[in-house]
Amino acid sequence: QVQLVDSGGGSVQAGGSLRLSCRASRNSPCMGWFRQAPGKEREGVAAIYTGDGRTYYVDSVKGRFTISQDNAKNTLYLQMNSLKPEDTAMYYCAADPPFCGMAALRRADFAYWGQGTKVTVSP
Repeated sequence: QVQLVDSGGGSVQAGGSLRLSCRASRNSPCMGWFRQAPGKEREGVAAIYTGDGRTYYVDSVKGRFTISQDNAKNTLYLQMNSLKPEDTAMYYCAADPPFCGMAALRRADFAYWGQGTKVTVSP
């Protein structure tokens, strides 16, 4: 079992930045961030293989978002820069898919999920 607690969401203007955090009850081999906007399907945003730090991103956030981890604190981060109104969504961290990588982001088959933190980006 892994308990995940998301935090760090808020309201910013377009072009601004936010850093999301996800505190885990234990480290996991693979963790990721997902988002779901109102009326839209959940979308995988980024994932990290904690063994070697390899990262994976959906095309729409490449170059703007950075996923990272602090193993000593059992905490996952998502640094979001150059935010756009279309980034507005509820963001969720997740842990422990069967395999780590882009396929895991597409399938969203992670075993554990945080409660979500809301991000609102105004024009």
